[in-house]
Amino acid sequence: MDVKDYPLKLYFIPYLAAGHMIPLCDIAQFFASRGHHVTVITTPSNTQHLKPSHNFRLHTLQFPSQEVGLHDGIENATAVTEKYNSYKIYTATMLLRQPIESFLEQDPPDCVVADFLYPWVHDLANKLRIPRLVFNGFSLFSICAMESVKTLSIHATGPFAIPDFPHHITLSSSPPKNAREFLEPLLAMALKSDGFIINNFVELDGEEYISHYKRTTGHKAWHLGPACLARRTTLEKAERGAKSVVSVQECVSWLDSKQVNSVVYISFGSVCYFPDKQLFEIACAIEAAGYGFIWVVPEKKGKEEEKEEEKEKWLPKGFEERNGEKGIIIRGWAPQVLILNHPAVGAFLTHCGWNSTVESVAAGVPMITWPVHSEQFYNEKLITRVRGIGVEVGADEWNFSAFFESKKLVDRACIEKAMRRIMDGADESLLIRRRAKEFGKTAIQAVQEGGSSYNNLTALIDHLKRLRNSKLEWLRLIRCSSNSSSRSIYALYPK
Repeated sequence: MDVKDYPLKLYFIPYLAAGHMIPLCDIAQFFASRGHHVTVITTPSNTQHLKPSHNFRLHTLQFPSQEVGLHDGIENATAVTEKYNSYKIYTATMLLRQPIESFLEQDPPDCVVADFLYPWVHDLANKLRIPRLVFNGFSLFSICAMESVKTLSIHATGPFAIPDFPHHITLSSSPPKNAREFLEPLLAMALKSDGFIINNFVELDGEEYISHYKRTTGHKAWHLGPACLARRTTLEKAERGAKSVVSVQECVSWLDSKQVNSVVYISFGSVCYFPDKQLFEIACAIEAAGYGFIWVVPEKKGKEEEKEEEKEKWLPKGFEERNGEKGIIIRGWAPQVLILNHPAVGAFLTHCGWNSTVESVAAGVPMITWPVHSEQFYNEKLITRVRGIGVEVGADEWNFSAFFESKKLVDRACIEKAMRRIMDGADESLLIRRRAKEFGKTAIQAVQEGGSSYNNLTALIDHLKRLRNSKLEWLRLIRCSSNSSSRSIYALYPK
């Protein structure tokens, strides 16, 4: 085999949070499935998110738990339920810089793919003369929106229209000042990379936003998703992420007993902790609407004796007894991809985190949107106003993080009304459902041979090979001119 055709050697460095790690590792699987040598850099406890079905190598680093005051084994943002400990996770991940740099310097790859929360990878990649691709788990639509919003005063509050945008999009509240101060420097550094990897497909982001992005940034973006479609079998879908707290077989059997499009799936991600009074409003809306439901509530880690008391605070008295046949409450991790792909699920009440959003799109399930923080308010507009595959619940409180105390409640009447708009079978709901099914089919086609994401992956692989081969040729010429080594540079890339 000619050295130019040798497989690429790629290192992936995901941020240690489920919403970042799971999709990036599935994208790593796309590369590995094409025969390239992929290594994911992580820590011991995070290997539980990576199943044997992945055909890439793991390089594990010791997580600095003691240095930041965390218990051993707490190595992921999903494992903590308090803002203070979330900061500790972030601090600890930043301490991984030195061992990651040492590993890359000792055995450089052809390309490094790192989460944008690791901006220091930019200097390391330049030092090693390798391309750096960036992943942040956002849609290109939302990246475009954040770039446009940078032109607005950081002190602005209240409703605003996104300036210089392909669609007229008005948001009811402004992103928090501290959120912009955190995200905008990271985005600026990401735009110095060799390109974004996007967990989406071009048909959902839209050619108008791809063109807008190129025009306004001059930067490359490679749509390679939906990442969740790297999981093909029922077992692979069930194992995506952490171990489910419910029996997968029990969950599927329950769904099998329900009619098509009769169940509302409710989940706000793995790290969104609503206050008890908001959970109570959701419970009241669920009961009033009367649809079948699966409701995922992240477990609040605490003393065992407090859990029963906590449950009583956020559930109306007798709720579970009255709705035992109609619904399931899952306290902890759920097999979300498997649930969304079941024909009984007719709608997804979601926080609009991009991982959840694109999973719902890939399953052809319409959404009831309830954004909370980060870029979720932008995602909502792509879903509801631009693509017409969901309805808004009416949330307008833009928080800095998933750990928050609501100043405003979304009341039960608004929640129930939004559920009915998708589930009642009226003309609006039928139109939304039809569009959602069409996007689901397009998503599946995108990752298959000849599809948009499949072709983008091919183009990206070819691009990275050209960069590698140019570097090899450059090194060959340097070595020939200096005559400093008789060892062939090609020996660095054995078969």
